[in-house]
Amino acid sequence: MTNKPFRTPTRRHFLAGTAALIGAPALAAEDEEQAYDPLRPPPEPEPPVARNISSFRGISWQPYFSNTRNGAILVDTVSRALHFWSDDQSVYKLFPSSVPLTDEMTRRGRTSVIRKVEGPSWAPTPSMKKRNPEWPSYIPPGPDNPLGTHALYLSWKYYRIHGTHDTRKIGRRSSNGCIGLYNEHIAELYSYTKVGTQVLLI
Repeated sequence: MTNKPFRTPTRRHFLAGTAALIGAPALAAEDEEQAYDPLRPPPEPEPPVARNISSFRGISWQPYFSNTRNGAILVDTVSRALHFWSDDQSVYKLFPSSVPLTDEMTRRGRTSVIRKVEGPSWAPTPSMKKRNPEWPSYIPPGPDNPLGTHALYLSWKYYRIHGTHDTRKIGRRSSNGCIGLYNEHIAELYSYTKVGTQVLLI
């Protein structure tokens, strides 16, 4: 290897190579060595597709949850949509989302929101840093951050529902495990959710 002076990556560098969310590949035997490499170039992007209006129809919470205590979030990875119901069911929201690149990276099942962060920062895991020592050790909140403006941390390690500054990723298979929303949508969802909100990915 040749020693090159470190240069802080540009916003284009990060957003071109990062998927819509920071998460580990969705495998049963999850460990740090399998954690998502946020700067790893994704496969070739999907070709443009026409909007599928039927994919964004409102649905009922009853087939998916026994109740809506603390609110409920359903992520449909097939239609690439996120549904939210408030605790008292007075609020229902439907947002387009990004989803993982492959089925192997897609974790399905029940989890919950354990932490909410406005203006999230990002840092690579130790194994990421070991494999890629040129990466920055920390990315502060702002336009270079892969997590966008808000993040909901799930009980699954490395998994988030968060915003993205790269709006091209929404509605596509473009992430490596987590779920991405437009920044204005994650801000709205953030305002409705609480620690303990139920989450189901299907």
